[in-house]
Amino acid sequence: MPRVGMVGGGQLARMTHQAGIALGQTLRVLSVSADDCAALVTPDVVIGEHTDLDALRRFAEGCDVITFDHEHVPGEHIRTLAAEGHALYPSADALQFAQDKALMRARLAGLGVPVPAYAVVDEADGAAAAVIGFGAEHGWPVVLKTARGGYDGRGVWVLESPDALAAVDLPTSGRLVVESFVPLRRELAALVARSPFGQAAAWPVVQTVQQDGICVEVIAPAPGLDDDTAAAATRLALRVAAELGVVGILAVELFQVTPGPDAPDGLVVNELAMRPHNSGHWTMDGSVTSQFEQHLRAVLDYPLGRTDQVAPFTVMGNVLGGAPQEGAEPSRDGSPTMGMDERVHHLAARFPDVKVHLYGKAFRPGRKLGHVNVIGSDLGDLRRRARLAAGWLGNGVWADGYDVHGAAGAAVGDGNGAAPSPVLSAGTVTG
Repeated sequence: MPRVGMVGGGQLARMTHQAGIALGQTLRVLSVSADDCAALVTPDVVIGEHTDLDALRRFAEGCDVITFDHEHVPGEHIRTLAAEGHALYPSADALQFAQDKALMRARLAGLGVPVPAYAVVDEADGAAAAVIGFGAEHGWPVVLKTARGGYDGRGVWVLESPDALAAVDLPTSGRLVVESFVPLRRELAALVARSPFGQAAAWPVVQTVQQDGICVEVIAPAPGLDDDTAAAATRLALRVAAELGVVGILAVELFQVTPGPDAPDGLVVNELAMRPHNSGHWTMDGSVTSQFEQHLRAVLDYPLGRTDQVAPFTVMGNVLGGAPQEGAEPSRDGSPTMGMDERVHHLAARFPDVKVHLYGKAFRPGRKLGHVNVIGSDLGDLRRRARLAAGWLGNGVWADGYDVHGAAGAAVGDGNGAAPSPVLSAGTVTG
């Protein structure tokens, strides 16, 4: 079987390895530590930094194709490996538009893709004056971003007025991008895959919910999204993938706004990611083909899998490290006193339909430790279950006050404590 190498040992590589097993693959991972998420599950690990060309060369030996679980590999290293005969997807020419927001904004604007009004600030010493000038021209608030390296709210500042700049610790090097604040209705994401052959596939457009710059929930498909807007979002993502020459997964993060001259479909592009993406984790349980399997199919130039939903709705909830239970003495690392094993045990007892995906990460407040998926037809109930489950796994607290010990003997999977039915059928679980 061909050998696929993935640069980066995070949760995306971990879940890509899971998908690869069914395809006869053993994913090779370049990891900075043997304790990284993916390094804990694949036997084929090379320890090294993604910025070290020699480490990348050692890693690339014997790989038929190389891909990435993050966008931080220097473009010159990718080009060097390509010149030495290695196949890398996405290419440096494509990946640069996910690595650098200034390049991305200019390229998309040149394609006529709706983006916020923006300006690139090249000199850190003149950043404050440039931002104030932009705000005076386009109005306040404005959004200031580092061109490279920011994620999950890091390197992003929403400035309500010129005075807000005083509280921002501006970087001393590197370009910045200042943008108009978009009065959005909600955030969407369009996820597509593309192969070297040019075949493409798209999943339903989803709604993403953010808190403090971190995605906490994904709803697939986006509820109440009209067919025309959904089709426009999918066409946009497929066009961007083709124009930029993306191979593998492309996630296009979108703002849904009121349609107007600058955004006739009510869609404005926020960010691009050229790898499996948080907005696609729902596909692991809610789609015929997961984004991780599809990414492998794409970079191997296999025919792409179907992207049909297996239920009317799937809700994904991110498990974020939270504070310990009220009144409990915290652990040394600040994690909940109840261990993760026990939390999974009680979650499985209450909600056996919730699918748990943990990443093997050490606890840290606010850190993504895993995610849960729930599929079905009652969207309100699915969101409730996903939020309760993700919160419980993150901090050991049921937000609705459910008592795991007081519920002993109640029907498994029924948070209301109803008695189990004596009638069993396929799929039934009882206490």
